[in-house]
Amino acid sequence: MAELAALEDPKTRKVNEKHGDDHGVHLSKLRALAKRLKTQQELARQLWETDDTAARLLAILICRPKAFERDELDVMLREARTPKVHGWLVNYVVKKNPHSEQLRLAWFSDPDPVVASAGWALTTERVTKKPEGLDLAGLLDTIEAQMRDAPDRLQWAMNECLGHIGIEHAEYSARAIDIGERLEVLKDYPTPPGCTSPFAPIWIAEMLRRQHDK
Repeated sequence: MAELAALEDPKTRKVNEKHGDDHGVHLSKLRALAKRLKTQQELARQLWETDDTAARLLAILICRPKAFERDELDVMLREARTPKVHGWLVNYVVKKNPHSEQLRLAWFSDPDPVVASAGWALTTERVTKKPEGLDLAGLLDTIEAQMRDAPDRLQWAMNECLGHIGIEHAEYSARAIDIGERLEVLKDYPTPPGCTSPFAPIWIAEMLRRQHDK
């Protein structure tokens, strides 16, 4: 914890706080520290218990993803607080855990929109890597009905799912683009030059164009 405190940088904290993350450790320094520590599951659990954002990010980097029990991960997600901790926990730990599908189903319809966003992120992973058994048309129905009025993080997760359904499954591309055009979610999202807009119709069309050009 003292070492993490020594890595704290006020400028980094200022940037992170704009995104809702309350820490000031540059991620490259955090990754270097994790590389030195290597995998240490017990230390990871202790770091998580501190409730410190930088410590929790480090915990995620040095933990053994498959070693967590289902209920343990459920509690951790609900404790995650900040967007970066939440995102890393889902992407680096839950997706690699044998209970990921159970958690996807449990979180998908959770009344807490931040927890539900994790369920949608895991669903998007299935859309791209293991779509067998998913009701893609049903997912589009839900997105069409709920995405426009969803809270920010849940809306973003639903939009990612919409985009990937349109990109990965040609038979749904036209419908996914149509839903995006009618809902206009993220239509005016500020996009840096050279980057693709997260607005689903533009994003889907661009990715399909790239696939076609290959």
